[in-house]
Amino acid sequence: MVLSRLKPRSALRQFFHGQASAGLMLMACAALALVIANSPLGLAYEHALHVFIGPLSVQHWINDGLMAIFFLLVGLEIKREVLDGQLSSWPRRILPGLAAAGGMAVPALVYLIFNPGPTAHGWAIPAATDIAFALGVLALLGKRVPVSLRIFLTALAIIDDLGAVIIIALFYTAELSLPHLAGAAGCAGLLFAMNRLGVRRLSPYLLMGLILWVLVLGSGVHATLAGVALAFAIPLQETPGRPDSETRSPLHRLEHLLHMPVSFLILPIFGLANAGVRVIGLPPEAFTAPITLGVGLGLLIGKVVGVFGTSLVAVRAGIADMPAHATPAQLFGTALLCGIGFTMSLFITLLAFAGQPILQAEAKIGILAGSLLAGMLGFLILRFARREDAAAD
Repeated sequence: MVLSRLKPRSALRQFFHGQASAGLMLMACAALALVIANSPLGLAYEHALHVFIGPLSVQHWINDGLMAIFFLLVGLEIKREVLDGQLSSWPRRILPGLAAAGGMAVPALVYLIFNPGPTAHGWAIPAATDIAFALGVLALLGKRVPVSLRIFLTALAIIDDLGAVIIIALFYTAELSLPHLAGAAGCAGLLFAMNRLGVRRLSPYLLMGLILWVLVLGSGVHATLAGVALAFAIPLQETPGRPDSETRSPLHRLEHLLHMPVSFLILPIFGLANAGVRVIGLPPEAFTAPITLGVGLGLLIGKVVGVFGTSLVAVRAGIADMPAHATPAQLFGTALLCGIGFTMSLFITLLAFAGQPILQAEAKIGILAGSLLAGMLGFLILRFARREDAAAD
């Protein structure tokens, strides 16, 4: 009995459980932010976000500071999955990789159809999938969804996050400060040198990561990317075939340390600070504006066409296998859940339309409407889709 209690839980089971619970909590915080923003407390809500604490406002501390920790966790998950997890071999990468590529390209094209002019800068807003929200919806379905589809969705979202990180670095960078950028590059070099020299204590990496964040913040590159750079430098001891057995690896330790605060503190705070769009008082045109339609339809239609269409073509062409025990209807429902683009979509909105509150509001309406419809339709399809074994009867 004692030994069974000491046996570590599966890392994948812990990941699903934590992300699903975090998704449900994030839903509640997003709804609360909407209620507050459209209540008599709306002005106080806006004022509180713009109060300065030191050099940054509360909203900037959340979006540039706390979200750097979220991106650190994203980077750790990407590195672990690519080197020692569900994305560690090409056969495992093919289907979620192709689906993620299609799921980023098609929504961007849908957005650009509605926004060929000055607002085209927001093309990446509907390209991201919110893994916490999507797995939260899957958690409500229990055993109706095969484990293979949960793994597929997780791998797709991780690749999606990597694509979003690259997009932010390449397309949403302000004017660069070369001295700060040179300092950041030197700091990143020291981090990777520490890895190569076998430094396994976390404290030197975290201290250097804090310095890196300050330098990146002043460089013009978005400060959250410092979290990704730090994550890629954290040592990982690979354990092929035994991903749950190595608990002393610095990467595993830091990842387990961050999961709870990121899932149940940082993401809910981000949702509260950024999901509160004041709908009351907006002109009626905001609900049918090109940005609103481009983002909403990009998430609702673009994601489904990109993820499901690419996956179906890859499976029928023999390039990849259908997830085990999953039917095309269940894959279609999972593709709809990929249209839940809350956290990263909101984050890219703030970068794409910085200092333009009306355009941000339009994008947020599209994000909330598209994500809500995609989540509801995905849930209904997965709730009533027949399982493979039932379909064979």
